[in-house]
Amino acid sequence: MSESSGSRAAPTRHIELSGCCNFRDLGGYPAADGRSTAWRRVFRADGLTNLTEDDLAVLEDIGIRTVVDLRTDTETENRGRFPAHLDHIAYHHLPLTETLPGEEQAPEWGDAGFVAERYKGMLVDGATSVVATVRLLADEACLPAVFHCSVGKDRTGVLAAVVLGFLGVPEPVIVEDYALSAAAMVRVLERLEAEFPDAREVIDRYRPVILSVEPAAMRGLLDAVRSEHGSFDGLAAALGVGAEVEALRGALLEAP
Repeated sequence: MSESSGSRAAPTRHIELSGCCNFRDLGGYPAADGRSTAWRRVFRADGLTNLTEDDLAVLEDIGIRTVVDLRTDTETENRGRFPAHLDHIAYHHLPLTETLPGEEQAPEWGDAGFVAERYKGMLVDGATSVVATVRLLADEACLPAVFHCSVGKDRTGVLAAVVLGFLGVPEPVIVEDYALSAAAMVRVLERLEAEFPDAREVIDRYRPVILSVEPAAMRGLLDAVRSEHGSFDGLAAALGVGAEVEALRGALLEAP
């Protein structure tokens, strides 16, 4: 899935940055009407608060115009936001949930069924943020754009699944995209241990939450969308974004 059709090599899916472990392009996936998701239009990522000047230069080269931050108010207060001096990049704080897993729940993140339920809750609780993000991504003037949370797999994974689903990307491909976060989570854990050496015990307790990237969890979310709404078109209708999804496809799909 990292190669485009024909002999022309596709852009790199993983964008290498010093201060970010899981910055990925959502381009190059098969989608509706025989088209593909366009490269270098929308990205998913983990936290963007530790980016170096070189990292910011990469984002400038990509041409990022919009950042959507899915983290909680507490996270943005404690860890900061996207650099404010880049005022030509629009920043939108659209939390997907205001409740992070407690330590008592950490062991349960090894259970894909439990994680799938959490993801379903994020989609319900974060519906307003999902709608706002879809409207942003459907606007050509906002692209290229990136949305992110702290580690870039749970809240970001839910939103990526919805966006890809609206674009007509097949469910197995959505699951494969989600699973790409597994390798990055090892780097995220290493970064946290280096950044907070005095909090090693707490980080260890949250290790299952960070490392859990079970494809079955994403399949559980997709099953729920199908069960409750029939399809992603049904979800779009329930959210009131049918017209926006048509615009989204116009902005993010291209002929293969």
